[in-house]
Amino acid sequence: MIDVRGVHKSFGDLEVLKGIDLEVPAGDVTVILGPSGSGKSTLLRAINHLEKVDRGLVRIDGELIGYRRRGDKLHELREREILRQRSQVGFVFQTFNLFAHLTVLENVVEAPVSAQRRKRAEVETYARELLERVGVADKADAYPRQLSGGQQQRVAIARALALKPKVLLFDEPTSALDPELVGEVLDVIKELARDGATMVVVTHEIGFAREIADTVVFIDAGRIVESGPPREVLDNPVHERTRAFISKVL
Repeated sequence: MIDVRGVHKSFGDLEVLKGIDLEVPAGDVTVILGPSGSGKSTLLRAINHLEKVDRGLVRIDGELIGYRRRGDKLHELREREILRQRSQVGFVFQTFNLFAHLTVLENVVEAPVSAQRRKRAEVETYARELLERVGVADKADAYPRQLSGGQQQRVAIARALALKPKVLLFDEPTSALDPELVGEVLDVIKELARDGATMVVVTHEIGFAREIADTVVFIDAGRIVESGPPREVLDNPVHERTRAFISKVL
């Protein structure tokens, strides 16, 4: 479903991604671990072209993301085409990114109607189903400021699901939450995993990773150091850098 090949990304003189190769099969959950500054979030943003890569390719469901190939050259897509591709990728950020001036229901409905041109009445019905699914149906008419952090993040997940995306990307979805609110958001993501959603999750929650991941990827200094099933990478890591990181996190 997701195919990342030889991806490089620099910000000025700082090389953040140094040739990343990653495959995420349809229906699998890949969890990305790594220290701060290792390139995890940049990789996630590169998957849906929120960050333009300097070298390499990203494909989702066989479609080249952000570019069109003409002969031996790649040409960046027009903004409208890029937005169409992004509408197939649900992205849940660390800090919720809800529109403060819109109600919960309006936050969930906005993108499917504006970006995908779906009928508002149908989208509203689906949005209410999603809010029920993530446990905040009673907050449909509330504004983000009236919600707890955990409730806002669950709304953000419903908003991502409203696009009916091919893949879901989570960028440390619990890092901005108070500790007592983390569990309610992780429970929603666990349910999505059980339902067979294709997901890439950046997190520091080792127990959560062990529970939901098909593959765990450890990134350090812009390179994949180690990857494999949770029982290998988390319980019996081969690389010393992986062992050192996991021991500190645990």
